[in-house]
Amino acid sequence: MDVWYLSYGSNLSVDRFLCYIEGGAPEGSTKNELGCFDKTPPKENVKMEIPYPLYFSKERSKWGEGGVAFIDHHPVDDEVTIGRKFLITNEQFKEVVAQENNEQGLDIDLDKVIREGAAKITDGWYGRIMYLGEKDGAPIFTFTSNVPMSEQKIKEPAQAYIRTIARGLVKMGLTEQEVSQYMKEKRGGVDPFKL
Repeated sequence: MDVWYLSYGSNLSVDRFLCYIEGGAPEGSTKNELGCFDKTPPKENVKMEIPYPLYFSKERSKWGEGGVAFIDHHPVDDEVTIGRKFLITNEQFKEVVAQENNEQGLDIDLDKVIREGAAKITDGWYGRIMYLGEKDGAPIFTFTSNVPMSEQKIKEPAQAYIRTIARGLVKMGLTEQEVSQYMKEKRGGVDPFKL
């Protein structure tokens, strides 16, 4: 079964996301990703906007000092978060979730996620899987923190991290000015071109 994985952080950059599929360290990161057992590239990737607030939190990551991207648990009117959907196999998706949470072999019941809308599958930073509907018969999933935004400490992102996001957005067709405006409007966000 194929699923859509919706990214909204560094995986907006196709080159960065492919490290989760093929293995290797993305530019700006200190971590070598394992990659998936099936290294077939995504069949498709397309832009998708979602109404879940984007914010940056955590003190330090493999990208250095500063926060990383999360979305809140519930949609909000007039909020727009830009995402990129990748069409991959359900097994690849489960392996990507495991890599994002520094775990191996996560058992994820995607049917349960669809039924309930969201599910906690691990205590990791990205341990909450969310179901966002479907496109062309394939379900759309993303992941975020188990902790809602209201209980998180907002933290400006690491430079390498936000620049990776910016590269992904530019490749999706946004101008640098549009990317700057978009990032500055987010909680913890900064202009990636003025760091």
